[in-house]
Amino acid sequence: MASLVPPPRSSPESDDWARWYARELGWATAGTSPLRLLTGLHFDVLELPAAAGHAALGRVGRAGPVVVAGQRMRFLVAAGGADELPGLLEWLEWGGITLDLTATGAGGHTTAPAPPGGSAAGSPGAALWLRPPGPRQEVEQSLPTLGGFGSRGGHAPDLVRLVDAAATECHRARLTHARTHPLTHRPTGQPLAFS
Repeated sequence: MASLVPPPRSSPESDDWARWYARELGWATAGTSPLRLLTGLHFDVLELPAAAGHAALGRVGRAGPVVVAGQRMRFLVAAGGADELPGLLEWLEWGGITLDLTATGAGGHTTAPAPPGGSAAGSPGAALWLRPPGPRQEVEQSLPTLGGFGSRGGHAPDLVRLVDAAATECHRARLTHARTHPLTHRPTGQPLAFS
């Protein structure tokens, strides 16, 4: 006889967070534990190691909203940016180099951080806003996009600059790891590009 398991119930905290994301930013959410933000609607996500992300932030300055979750960093970029990542990496001559840089776009999701100023309750490594989104009318304007090279009015880097900085810092981290751990396993046939 199969036991009937009730569906998971949402917590008051996740309900509050979902309402905040919908009301303040107009962002869709899913799930309850953890609450997830749906990607591809208002933003996509570039994800990389947190150390590489901090170094990339130092190179590009303002970058729109940024989330830290444990040892990972997530940059929110304009919707459609995830689809552009492979072509940008190829165009920037990072093609063929294994980078710990991924993108999530349409049909995906990312763990929702606690709303800015809210309780960051949760386990160690819970998602937290490093750079929270601004007001609804400004947040999508602050997301790096492919529309033009250089910064838009000096406020936010475009997607090309952000991807180039992220790829460079991911590769630097890989080279540093290879130098300090020469006997660890590396994918066979994968070159290390030196710049």
